[in-house]
Amino acid sequence: MYNIYFYIIIAVVILDFVWGQILSYLNRRRMSREIPVELKGIYNSEEYARQQDYQRTNSRFGLISGSFSFLFILLILLFGLLGWLDGSLREYTGHFLYLPLIFFGILFILNEIIDFPFDWYATFTIEERFGFNKSTPRLFVIDWSKGILLSALIGGSLFTAILFIYRYTGEWFWLLAWSVVSGFSLLMSLFYSEWIVPLFNKQTPLESGELRDAIELLTQKAGFELNNIYVMDGSKRSTKGNAYFTGFGKKKRIVLFDTLIKELETEEITAVLAHEIGHYKKKHVIQSIFLSIIGTGITFYILSLFLENIFLAKALGGQTASFHLGIIGFSFLFAPISELTGLFFNFFSRRNEYQADQYVVRFGLGDALISGLKKLSVKSLSNLNPHPLVVFWHYSHPALLQRIKAIRGS
Repeated sequence: MYNIYFYIIIAVVILDFVWGQILSYLNRRRMSREIPVELKGIYNSEEYARQQDYQRTNSRFGLISGSFSFLFILLILLFGLLGWLDGSLREYTGHFLYLPLIFFGILFILNEIIDFPFDWYATFTIEERFGFNKSTPRLFVIDWSKGILLSALIGGSLFTAILFIYRYTGEWFWLLAWSVVSGFSLLMSLFYSEWIVPLFNKQTPLESGELRDAIELLTQKAGFELNNIYVMDGSKRSTKGNAYFTGFGKKKRIVLFDTLIKELETEEITAVLAHEIGHYKKKHVIQSIFLSIIGTGITFYILSLFLENIFLAKALGGQTASFHLGIIGFSFLFAPISELTGLFFNFFSRRNEYQADQYVVRFGLGDALISGLKKLSVKSLSNLNPHPLVVFWHYSHPALLQRIKAIRGS
């Protein structure tokens, strides 16, 4: 059990936790009782005090939940419990399909049960305390149950397809599995808002009126054909506003949270949508899909080199090389590479955000976008003064102050 793979995996888990805590500490170091000069005019004293309290509360909660997860995973690895579970299940079945499905099914359910009290506390204690939560215990449990069933159905079906591919294609496994997963991802990008979202939220076409007229005028000016403009009842769970763009071609759709419509003026909402249109016009959607597909292919190829590795299985406490232990062992070993590729994707995403903001400026909506972003940030008690290293490492969007500076500079 205690081979080179074991020690590498333990080192990766420890370093990942330590690095995460260092980044959190750097963010906490930037907290202060006085409003930083750069935030004056965005937060007033009362709002800033609430934001700092909210950030401090979430930071403490993140430390507790993160430490629990870290210790739990560490104990599982040190005692070889993954290998023990594999050996125990083999007493009942060694089937190429049933064994990995049952193995991952048990881990999935266990993970959901462990996460449940943390999610409950975050929703009904932290979010409730700061006035964000609009969910009810009944709705929370229903959402949780739907999430489990949906994950089991979709994830189980996709994993079953991958197992059959692995069983019957040999060395071509990674290429065919890559094709299936990429095809599924494209399908979800087209139909997610039509198939998945309605299971949790109600979406209704935006009614005729000042807002729809303003949006349609914008799309005409931008040469952006769009008929699918929907409003989603996000207020049934949270007061935080949002909007998103999904799909491409005739399937493209813009969805506005009802909380966004309530908080922002018509021109501000139009500016937010111009930003989303900018992503489409700048080909960011296609670029992101392409990069994601390439990343998936590389991941599957590297994964194929580790499957059925007896030494990796033994590092997890197993006695027999297996597909499922190979996947888990690989996920630990691949984590550092995933972090590095994540840095690239975050940098790429932040660059795209700046470009989409500049697209808004072309329509004379730069000030409206700034005003809208300020309102949304203050309403959600966002941390507007994160440590630069945290932004570099984790943020897919530039911090608000960086975006404001770029918009005004352009």
